[in-house]
Amino acid sequence: MLQRSKRGWVWNQFFVIDEYNGHNPVLVGRLHSDIDAGDGNIKYILSGEGAGTIFVIDDKSGNIHATKTLDREERAQYTLMAQAVDRDTNKPLGPPSEFIDKDQDINDNPPEFLHEIYHTNVPERSNVGRNISYPSDSL
Repeated sequence: MLQRSKRGWVWNQFFVIDEYNGHNPVLVGRLHSDIDAGDGNIKYILSGEGAGTIFVIDDKSGNIHATKTLDREERAQYTLMAQAVDRDTNKPLGPPSEFIDKDQDINDNPPEFLHEIYHTNVPERSNVGRNISYPSDSL
């Protein structure tokens, strides 16, 4: 009789600090399969949004690093896939696992408005980023 054992992933929390300005890649988290005996026979592969460009993985340790500055206003999260394969044969040792990396914004404050409705005029063909004021009597 064959017995099938369930394989699993050990996940650390995955977060990237928003707008990090350091020069070194930032450790985002670590992937680890419970079938990894630590003998170097397993290779970790990362795929998905930003894999290989924004996020790189050390194929032996499973450590994932962010290689560039991220901005939560541009993108709040990335969906990635992890796969453990036999280092010699490249055959999968189980199904891939999906995870989400969230960008933590260090300077994000919710907008505050003193009034519920504002009235103003914006000239046609105004430049992007133009400051718009409103007359105080329009409230």
